[in-house]
Amino acid sequence: MKIGIIGAGYIGKTLVQKLSAAGHDVKVANSRGPDTIEADVLAQGGRAVLAAEAVVDVDVVILSVPLGRIPGVAPLLAHVPSATVVIDTSNYYPHRDGKIDAIEAGQVESLWVAEQLGRPIVKAWNSIGSDSFAKKGKPAGTPDRIALAVAADRQADRKVGMALVEETGFDALDAGTLAESWRQQPGSPCYCTDLTRAELPAALATAEAARLPKRRDLALAVIQERLSDSKKNPDAEYGVRLSRALFM
Repeated sequence: MKIGIIGAGYIGKTLVQKLSAAGHDVKVANSRGPDTIEADVLAQGGRAVLAAEAVVDVDVVILSVPLGRIPGVAPLLAHVPSATVVIDTSNYYPHRDGKIDAIEAGQVESLWVAEQLGRPIVKAWNSIGSDSFAKKGKPAGTPDRIALAVAADRQADRKVGMALVEETGFDALDAGTLAESWRQQPGSPCYCTDLTRAELPAALATAEAARLPKRRDLALAVIQERLSDSKKNPDAEYGVRLSRALFM
């Protein structure tokens, strides 16, 4: 497939590397220009381009930018064909994105994103921490392979999203429509808890919408306190242990 990725942060970087390694033709752009994209991001064959070029003549566009920047990205997609699959990896964090009234009032994050873009999207790769995403991918059929929820309103889009998740080293679980994708938002039992395919359905089913923001903010407060009180960052597994303790 021809894939354009907007964003070369922790998740975007790994997407470029993994999808290029899987044989896809991958272009990547960030907000600072192609010259600022580091060589290791492109080591598997990805190409750094301008943002306007990343969305031209591609089968899939992946948005890996902070949720608050989605409205600014929307104009790039104005002339992208409706058949092109758009995948969003973002999550809402008010301290970073600014308070968004509609989401604060209960709108599902994915539906807000689709509304800003004016087109259907797929929600994928939003429920895994960047370190786990970079390091824990495994071949299909591995018993303890981590599973990720994939939601979309169009079945064909969801199928593409699930296939790409599989190619990045994780089991893909059909999580239904965007209206149900709140179950994979920050604070939910499946968010950054590194669950297997056998464990993930129950985690999605037991999510409680009203509790998600409180749990999200509590986890953030704990991490910020831990960082301020420590001379070194928590180990890579700390986030997973914390998420399991607070969200499940």
